[in-house]
Amino acid sequence: MRIVFAGTPANAAQTLRAMLDNGLNVVAVITRPDAPVGRKRIQTPSPVATVAEDLRIPVIKANALDKETLQTIARFKPDLGVIVAYGALLKQEALDLPAKGWINIHYSLLPKWRGASPVQSAILNGDRETGVTIFQLDTGMDTGAVHSSVPTLIEPGETAGVLLGRLTNLGISLLLETLPRIEAQIATTTHQDQNLLKTLPTAGKIDRSLAKMDWSEKAEKLEWQILAMNPEPMAWSTLGETSIRILTARALGRTDWSSLAEGESQPGSITATKDRVLVHCGEGTILEIKEVQPAGKNSMLAIDWARGFNQEKAQFH
Repeated sequence: MRIVFAGTPANAAQTLRAMLDNGLNVVAVITRPDAPVGRKRIQTPSPVATVAEDLRIPVIKANALDKETLQTIARFKPDLGVIVAYGALLKQEALDLPAKGWINIHYSLLPKWRGASPVQSAILNGDRETGVTIFQLDTGMDTGAVHSSVPTLIEPGETAGVLLGRLTNLGISLLLETLPRIEAQIATTTHQDQNLLKTLPTAGKIDRSLAKMDWSEKAEKLEWQILAMNPEPMAWSTLGETSIRILTARALGRTDWSSLAEGESQPGSITATKDRVLVHCGEGTILEIKEVQPAGKNSMLAIDWARGFNQEKAQFH
């Protein structure tokens, strides 16, 4: 079976390499064009492009599967397309090009968390379970018929980066089980409940504005936010004129603030004890900050960071 693979980031590259290591016939790879990376903004190939070029697989770099790109893909006579985080919706003309269409690996249990950020959205909303779904692409946003899925629990304290790593491995295993059934024409699919699709929220793109901490929220919700935004774009707040990334933290729950430390009890107010940094949050809850990264500096333990500023009436905004 001749397969074209479309994807861009590191987890897609890991999936591509696993397919090749397992002897699958990937005849071409589609990925986004080179993009500026790092402080020097050096034009850099995507992780998927790097893997494909290392293994001498033809690479097609395109932001969308337009008419010219489809003509190029057609020359490889694909039987099936596999897509992992390519970053663009496919129109019907593209869907019809491979004889068996396209399948997608999506990191949620569809129909929940359709869209661009399923991993972050699950953590951000306090879900206890997520999973991986392989489905047949159609013109909708993650609305196609499901080939297979596998659930997994979200571990306490698990960041989006760590969870994505686990889901990537699950997705690879599920893909390697699903592809032989498609090739043998014995695959069965289950249509998603269209009425349910209309009632569930989607997972929109994550940007820095969504990572801004609102200290009037309960500490538990802020912990979810910190976990969901790690490693990108990282939860953040400001202390005076300085932007502070908050890398790790732990919600202490509803607490009598005055019993922990003297001082202000307004949301965002900071108290550093001998061995920990505490921030007052909404509804009388406390968030213990463990690791931070001030703007322009390396990450550090929060207790070390707290020694560097005037703690009297210190408050996040």
